[in-house]
Amino acid sequence: MWCSAIGCIVTLILSLLTVPPAAEAQPPAKIPRVGWLSDGIRAGASSYLYEAFLHGLRDLGYVEGESLIMERRDAEGQLDRLPELAAQLVGLKVDVIVTWSVPGTSAAQRATSTIPIVMAEAGDPVRTGLVASLARPGGNVTGLSTMSSDIAGKQLQLLKEAAPKISRVAVLYNPTFSASVLGIREAQAAGPALGLAILPMEVRTSDELEDQFAVMTSVHVDALLTLGDPFVSTHHRRILAFAAKSQWPASYRWREFVEAGGLMSYGPSLRDFFRRAATYVHKILQGAKPADLPVEQPTKFELVINLKTAKALGLTIPPSILFQATEVIQ
Repeated sequence: MWCSAIGCIVTLILSLLTVPPAAEAQPPAKIPRVGWLSDGIRAGASSYLYEAFLHGLRDLGYVEGESLIMERRDAEGQLDRLPELAAQLVGLKVDVIVTWSVPGTSAAQRATSTIPIVMAEAGDPVRTGLVASLARPGGNVTGLSTMSSDIAGKQLQLLKEAAPKISRVAVLYNPTFSASVLGIREAQAAGPALGLAILPMEVRTSDELEDQFAVMTSVHVDALLTLGDPFVSTHHRRILAFAAKSQWPASYRWREFVEAGGLMSYGPSLRDFFRRAATYVHKILQGAKPADLPVEQPTKFELVINLKTAKALGLTIPPSILFQATEVIQ
């Protein structure tokens, strides 16, 4: 019995000694690699939106440089660079690509039909052919759409409350951007009830923008509304300068306009969008397929008001609007 016990102990020790080498022989866990493709149109937003995305990842347990590698590419406002940058990310064999806007998502989709693509924000992904439907995207693209019913109507309502004397509102928009076409329809539907005449102003090129500035002056416009398309964002400083020179109250879609001197903005919270994009990345890295992940629409909106600009325009912003504001710039 004693010898048998010794034999058992020896056998046990030998078996334990063989376990560590086997464990050490296993390859290290693969660190996910995520591509980030920015069009760079809203240059002022790049840093805080990237940080919002990283914040969302951290909430899910990812740390850049440790449990996840980010590969960043930024077109810096030059949309013709997007295909090349998308191809670079595909060449790096990233596990998922996070994109900005319709142009960035389209470039990534043309570059790959297999790598999952997460839209951090896009206007109308159905009409632009990025997904088959919001509920069932059907391909390798999913994420978040900035489309929501009657944002333009809410913009007009707030603008009228802030500047009760306005009556003729010019709406600058790019007709090639489907979400802006929808926004024009919303504005035209909301205008009459607010006592506002809506004047759509199509702009596709820099020259057209100057032409429309002249038209707006000639038809005695007294307020301005812009929608969230890339063209308007690209030329936001020229638009802001013209509105200031004309002494027009104006409402914009994104907060960067107000931070740069515009009167007010109302639209989806892009910080919220980019945090939520991290959830899509997490699900995909866990094995979910983009085709099965519904595209989400806005759930959180923000109203930003610049009181310094209001004062320059001779406006007193009513408490009812200030109470709704997400942020007030003094």
